[in-house]
Amino acid sequence: MVKIVTVLYDGGKAAQEEPRLLGTTENCLGLREYCQKNGHELIVTSDKEGANSVFQKETTGENGAAILVSTPFHPAYLTKEIIDKSPNLKLAVTAGIGSDHVDLNAAASKGITVAEVTGSNVVSVAEHVIMTMLILVRNYNVGHALSMPGGSWSVGEVARNEFDLEGKVIGTIGAGRIGYRVLERLVPFNPSKLYYYDYNELPAEAAKKVGVERVHDLNEFLQKCDVVTVNCPLHEGTIDLINKDNIKHLKGKWLINTARGAICNAEAVAEAVNSGSLLGYGGDVWNKQPFPENHPWKAMVGPNGRGNAMTLHTSGTSLDAQARYAKGTIEIIDNFLNNKPQRKEDLIVDAGGYATAAYGQRNK
Repeated sequence: MVKIVTVLYDGGKAAQEEPRLLGTTENCLGLREYCQKNGHELIVTSDKEGANSVFQKETTGENGAAILVSTPFHPAYLTKEIIDKSPNLKLAVTAGIGSDHVDLNAAASKGITVAEVTGSNVVSVAEHVIMTMLILVRNYNVGHALSMPGGSWSVGEVARNEFDLEGKVIGTIGAGRIGYRVLERLVPFNPSKLYYYDYNELPAEAAKKVGVERVHDLNEFLQKCDVVTVNCPLHEGTIDLINKDNIKHLKGKWLINTARGAICNAEAVAEAVNSGSLLGYGGDVWNKQPFPENHPWKAMVGPNGRGNAMTLHTSGTSLDAQARYAKGTIEIIDNFLNNKPQRKEDLIVDAGGYATAAYGQRNK
């Protein structure tokens, strides 16, 4: 028997009424059935902040968990300090994609395997990117607000800041699994040009298929694009990648971020939107999740009410995606407990080091 701690968000009435809402404490990724069948102890909680949280109490110490499961949507931050206090911890699983809530270097030093369900929600996120892009460029939120009670029939208020996506220059920061799918979905919109900025070069055939060109310099990339979408991982080299110094290159443009909130400096983005320099910022990721009430992105609107297309972190957690990452989480745990090989693409840290070249490069 092993102890498995799972940190998820509370779904409340929604989770009670919809059993397919698997990423909640109520439905718990299907792990209750798995643990009951195999005789494992399962602790499920949404309480993750501070030393007295259920997460820390059940993970650390001599009776601490062997396996920790968390998600990018309600992340349990597995810091070096917590890792050092967790002698039994052997596996940290991300139910979804993105393990930046884990101190990967500390995990490697302690021989903890870190894995995620690679590919489980790439389509879901790519669709959300396209949706957000259209909301901003077509000035949808202003039109929607005017259609609600108290609104007025003011076509001009919408149309004066409404554009077509066709003919625009669009670029992605990061052209991996999600970024490339965004490029594929943009092709039918007939953009005038597609660019990407990435430390890895796309295979020539893949680049040709979508007609995208690589730009090596970030400032040049930002200057070229009308619309920029962020689809790269968060690591030491991408924190504040979009900041107060280079956001000036996005004047009169739109920015979408469904990767991680900390890639775009919160204060710089809010100032640019509120001043009208940045026509709009949208996405679903925040540098603190759940967000505090005074987060600058909650209040930014920009001139004439346009500019904010933020949502909760839901791009990668559609019901279809939840089914995939719940299934993948159980497979990772079962493989680990039965000494079966993992899918190579799911491993982030293994055997005391980075399991993939990508993560090795990101943390050099």
